[in-house]
Amino acid sequence: MPTIIKAIIAFALSAIGLGVSQIPVPVEPVIETDFAERYDAVGGFAQTMATIYRYVPPVTTTTPVTTVYRHGDCSWLPAVALQAGWSADQIPQLLKISARESGCCPRRIGGQRVLPDCTPNGFAETTHMSDSGLMQINGVHWLQNHAQYDGLVCKQMRICTQEPLLDALTNLRAARLIYSQVGWSAWDICHREKNCK
Repeated sequence: MPTIIKAIIAFALSAIGLGVSQIPVPVEPVIETDFAERYDAVGGFAQTMATIYRYVPPVTTTTPVTTVYRHGDCSWLPAVALQAGWSADQIPQLLKISARESGCCPRRIGGQRVLPDCTPNGFAETTHMSDSGLMQINGVHWLQNHAQYDGLVCKQMRICTQEPLLDALTNLRAARLIYSQVGWSAWDICHREKNCK
């Protein structure tokens, strides 16, 4: 807890007349020498601060929630997509494409096989090694100076290698950029295979 907050608490306690004897005893034992060394204080404001430190619980850090990915489970995707700038009405199409392209496995590359927990497990084929991550963003979009799309993601997001695109949020942001330029056509099967009617 920042010192200023503790000082404010000390002032408030002294202003309302709450003496040290009225402060509850801490649940865990406190090593008095820590406070004496920290404040080198006997009485006065510094002693009050030492007393407050004794009773104010320490700041706890929160552990970031790690998403557990499962092949074919896209339930986590809408929240990340909204964070990446997609609108709510685009999410149904985004879910379909992500499920088809990568099985909603963010670290999938091209024709990579994955285990049920999305862990990469070899390759079924190696002809699409530049297809990256959740939305399988092709190298035409992230390779620097690509002739067809001129490295759109590389130039505008400064992502010119595959590794950053294996992060779900980054991949969805890059996909959003591509969508803003060409719509859904980058993921259109008919566009790629040229055999649909």
